[in-house]
Amino acid sequence: MMRISAALGLIAAAFLPSAANAFGGGKGTSSSPTEPLVARSSRRDFLATGATVGAGVVTSGVITSPPFGSGEAIATAAPSSAALRGAISLPPIGLGAWAWGDSIFWGYDKKNDGDLAEVFDYAVSKDLAFFDTAELYGFGRSEQLLGDFRAKYPPEQADKVQIASKFAAFPFRTKPQDVVNACRKSVERLGNKPIDLYQIHFPNAWSNAEYWDGLAMAYEEGLVKAVGVSNYGVDAVRACH
Repeated sequence: MMRISAALGLIAAAFLPSAANAFGGGKGTSSSPTEPLVARSSRRDFLATGATVGAGVVTSGVITSPPFGSGEAIATAAPSSAALRGAISLPPIGLGAWAWGDSIFWGYDKKNDGDLAEVFDYAVSKDLAFFDTAELYGFGRSEQLLGDFRAKYPPEQADKVQIASKFAAFPFRTKPQDVVNACRKSVERLGNKPIDLYQIHFPNAWSNAEYWDGLAMAYEEGLVKAVGVSNYGVDAVRACH
């Protein structure tokens, strides 16, 4: 359990307590409405990338106070990238790749792979090559496509492509090694490069602590550059962090 603390220090989990304030779900995370954003940058760096806080309004990279008076008054210029505690730096916009390979929900057809490659190339050309995928998306097909598209680039360009992927917390996966094994397969599909951000896709009714240890093990083995969690509530994030 303790070993995950160091690895999770590399993600933006620290900002989620304040996100709880914005959506009314936190405990013991009060803050003054007039408190400057810079004073809480360790928890709110992600907002500077253009995310909306509660009912806040985002205009030209500046987050202003909510029009209905229900949130915090904050304003800051958006940086060109968001740093995850010094481990990796991400562009302000990423592309979700769930539909890339998923025929069950999104009607994926292999004949459209050329169109997906064009989208990939365009993102690379605009320095916005950050893609979110998961082993569940197309049962690995999404990861395989991203790996194949990246492999067409010379090393100096391929290294600029950043990918986040996720571990599926199925009930039959109960051990830290399950996370590591799944991560290795994702790495293979993605072209045998370390995954920039690897996350638990969703919490389980049990084994969550084992999953967090698995994240730490994947990080320690050099399979991933940073780790995190997805679809976790505020209390769950606090528990693993």
